[in-house]
Amino acid sequence: MRNPKLTLCALASVLALSACSFAPTYETPAAPLPAAYPQASAAAPVALAVPQWESFVQSPALRDLVQQALTHNRDLRQTLIDVEAVRAQYRIQRADRLPNLNLQGSGSRQRIPADVSQTQAATVQSSYEVGVGLVAFELDLFGRVRNLSQAALQQYLATESAAQATRITLVGEVMRTWLLRNSAHQRYQLAQQTLQSREAGFQLIGERHRNGVASALDLQDARGLAAQARAEQEATDREFRQASNALALLVGANDASSLPAPEPYGTQVLAGTVTPGLPAELLTRRPDIRAAEHRLQARNADIGAARAAFFPRISLTGALGTSSAELSGLFGSGSHAWSFMPQISLPIFDGGRNTANLDLATLRRDGAVVAYEQAVQSAFRETADALAATETLDREQAARLELAQSSTEGLRLSELRYRQGVDSHLRYLDAQRRNFADRTSLIEVTTERQLAASTLFKALGGGWQAAANTDAALAPR
Repeated sequence: MRNPKLTLCALASVLALSACSFAPTYETPAAPLPAAYPQASAAAPVALAVPQWESFVQSPALRDLVQQALTHNRDLRQTLIDVEAVRAQYRIQRADRLPNLNLQGSGSRQRIPADVSQTQAATVQSSYEVGVGLVAFELDLFGRVRNLSQAALQQYLATESAAQATRITLVGEVMRTWLLRNSAHQRYQLAQQTLQSREAGFQLIGERHRNGVASALDLQDARGLAAQARAEQEATDREFRQASNALALLVGANDASSLPAPEPYGTQVLAGTVTPGLPAELLTRRPDIRAAEHRLQARNADIGAARAAFFPRISLTGALGTSSAELSGLFGSGSHAWSFMPQISLPIFDGGRNTANLDLATLRRDGAVVAYEQAVQSAFRETADALAATETLDREQAARLELAQSSTEGLRLSELRYRQGVDSHLRYLDAQRRNFADRTSLIEVTTERQLAASTLFKALGGGWQAAANTDAALAPR
């Protein structure tokens, strides 16, 4: 211990041997997933092909809005700030694995009175020191510090994956709000056209009523139909304005007036198909599942740190430098000085604190397993529901289209028969109500089909590719 070089060599040897860890061997829990999706989607291919959102979104206006939301959305920006905060916490925790070396310098002058001086004469003593100090560095013989660092790393990776999930959710919400806004505008236009037609019909019935041809009941029925169309126009206008405000908030716009104009009915807003692949592929594609697994790995590392607390903790404090009573002799021959102060502590009685910490870490790990399994099951259900919705809505849209075409033709024939006196006015009114309801339902189901496609896109992971070798890139060397 008299030679500082031997001391440093011994310290390096101890550090090289400190590779013990009491963390349980991590194994990914068995995913509670079936081998395939329900038979309703059996025709889907087995190769996963989820496009990136840029190619999934067909509308240039919507593509610009999504990009604007990814840049300016306040919630996403707050999430990214939180990610960087967790990353800084990981870097702080990782720093504990390395020695903390400080350059230290000090000087002092002291006058000693004669009555307390050994020489019975007043003296002035001086002391100057300069050196490099090692402050309370813990030898991680049992992996406590390393497991704490690993837990912080996994927590950061979980937060990063959660941020990816937030991006996917944001893209899906922009798609959804855009589609709802388009739907409200299309139904508003339909209500406006219907109102014009019904007001013209109401005026015609009024003239017939004044001439004694139409009854008062016919007049009130025509008046009621016009009022119904007017109320529907106001309701859809309200939906459109509220959807515009929600969209402006999502994309970070100052007001809704800067948003692009809605798209007409029949515009291909989103890609027509998204192939789901195998259920097991959700485990690697869904960022929320990856986040749940990273949290599970963090809780697994916490167990190792809790176990290591039962064993001795060894910390080192030392300094190497020069010391002299005169400032001019601080770097002179023979002024070398060093100190070495190892410290060891072994828990004997802690009131059950370490045992309780270990129990808590184990319970949190078990809870993380349950959360991981729940995330997997939720992802499977969301995907299966979205597949069922897209498949059935395709057929429903075709049926609704046929129904709308039939009722439109029926309305034309009913109007002809009414004007020729073959049918009653009541049947003509029923044809108008039916046609308006059928055309409204067609717009709604068309919107629902596109919404289901966006939900499926989000349920399959949103087309985001995780950064390659993220764990290896961030792991401390």
